[in-house]
Amino acid sequence: MNSLRTLNKYFYKYKYLLILGMIFVISSNIFALFLPQLIRIGIEQIQVYLPFTYNFKGLGISSLYIDWVILLLAVISALIVITTLIRGALMFAMRQTLIVMSRHIEYDQKNELYNHYQNLTSSFFKRNSTGDMMSRISEDVSRVRMYVGPSIMYVSSFITTFVLVIYSMLVINPYLTFWTLIPLPLLVYSIYTLSRIVNVKSEKIQKILSDLTTSAQEAYSGIRIVKGYARDEQIQQEFEELAADYRVKSLSLARMESFFRPLMLFLIGTSTLLAIYIGGLEVAKGRFTAGNIAEFVVYINMLTWPVYSLGYVVSLVQRAAASQKRIDEFLKIHPDIVSGKRYKIDTIESIRFENVTLTYEDTGITALKDVSFEIKQGEKVAIVGKTGSGKSTICELLIRNYDPTSGKIFINGHPLDEIESISFRAMYGYVPQEVFLFSDSVKNNIRFGRPTASDEEVIYYAKAASVHEDIESLPRKYDTIVGERGVMLSGGQKQRISIARALIKDPSALVFDDCLSAVDAKTEHHILSNFEKEWKNRTVISITHRLFTVRDFDKILVFEGGRLVEQGKHQDLYDKGAHYFDLYQLQIHEEVE
Repeated sequence: MNSLRTLNKYFYKYKYLLILGMIFVISSNIFALFLPQLIRIGIEQIQVYLPFTYNFKGLGISSLYIDWVILLLAVISALIVITTLIRGALMFAMRQTLIVMSRHIEYDQKNELYNHYQNLTSSFFKRNSTGDMMSRISEDVSRVRMYVGPSIMYVSSFITTFVLVIYSMLVINPYLTFWTLIPLPLLVYSIYTLSRIVNVKSEKIQKILSDLTTSAQEAYSGIRIVKGYARDEQIQQEFEELAADYRVKSLSLARMESFFRPLMLFLIGTSTLLAIYIGGLEVAKGRFTAGNIAEFVVYINMLTWPVYSLGYVVSLVQRAAASQKRIDEFLKIHPDIVSGKRYKIDTIESIRFENVTLTYEDTGITALKDVSFEIKQGEKVAIVGKTGSGKSTICELLIRNYDPTSGKIFINGHPLDEIESISFRAMYGYVPQEVFLFSDSVKNNIRFGRPTASDEEVIYYAKAASVHEDIESLPRKYDTIVGERGVMLSGGQKQRISIARALIKDPSALVFDDCLSAVDAKTEHHILSNFEKEWKNRTVISITHRLFTVRDFDKILVFEGGRLVEQGKHQDLYDKGAHYFDLYQLQIHEEVE
């Protein structure tokens, strides 16, 4: 139960629904007590008056007693019906409070976990699979809901029923009560033992279910790679192995849980037999009535579902505990990067790196080493270098997916970690190297940069990104659904739609992380020519491998081995005959070949 303590805050939030639900639980169980008492009264009254119908049969007055017995039974039957209806209404109200409360908690917990995901940094998403995250926010939260709803309802019903029934039985005959409750210790021990086994098995099953979700999600997302490498059977076999393992462990858990019901019925049946046998002996001694035996049997049967539900609840609680433990593992992860609160910005006037070094914690790789440079508003800056030289890391730092291991980054003269993250990220039009498109229309993917943009603006910026003609050739043009991750489009089309999405945002600075790698040099030159109008008053930072396209940039930063080895204009760097010159000459030879 320790892992379930984190749910107490929700119980406090919905305390009025919880309290009202408890009132309905207690009330419904109080009305349930009337049933055995009415049965006892009916049997006792029949025992009293029925002999008179035979004793006075010859006197012609037996019909009076028969009518009285019929009337008595009719009244008792009516009272039973009324009591049952009232109890049914109370049980309905009980479910409308406790189960509705559980749905509210499920809603809140899913939002809490989703918002927590939103606040976590890139390192978290690199360490954890999408399938595992989805499993925790869906399957695990649903299992926890079964604890805060049905489990709470059944446990409270069990406790109140047990207390009320046992008290009523003790009032009638403590001796018979003692004998009928003898199986109870065995019941408690059995539930405790089985619950421990269920808990262990539940945790293993949840882990396998997470692996299954991850396997399916990766197979569907990478279906083109799977088919391209003809690995359909291999992926299918791996999934079947996971599914078989899940089936075996689920069946093992089901077999353990299947012991609950027979065990409950056996122990309850034993109590019923004891009540009838010992009660019969008490009747023979004149210390008991047949009505009391009937009342006891009904009381025992009233305990059947609550006691059985206890086994069911134990299973639910153990599964919920395993799931909540998995949820808490993520909720306890604190984001590496916390938004600053001291400054807000509405434009980017300058960017300055001051002795910045970054070592990735997960890999231990030092991507940048003592890097310093400054970019002023309106400058067009290209970042070039060999693969693995640290170029993309600059983008990661600019949008603050990571913080430097040492050194400082300043925006408009303010330390980046003191600026509100939302305010400075809103100033960027960021196009990552790995393009992501939503499974929506082309229009809505472009409009994601600015949801309020008109259709005319969408078309305008699509033309600026040189993708308008491609879109017009699609079956439904701008209303064409691109599929998951833009699977319906080519790599170049996805990149240019992503650029249009960044431009329509009308940002203060554009950051392109090698986002034109999938288009040919001619198309790239055409796009850059179209951007001249858009770039006039904006800062542009472009990471690229094609040096011919950045010769007119205001500044070129050359990286090698994580260090900034050169910076300046194209001609100055070329005349210097060093790192940039070598890169340029190498590219010329590649173009010739």
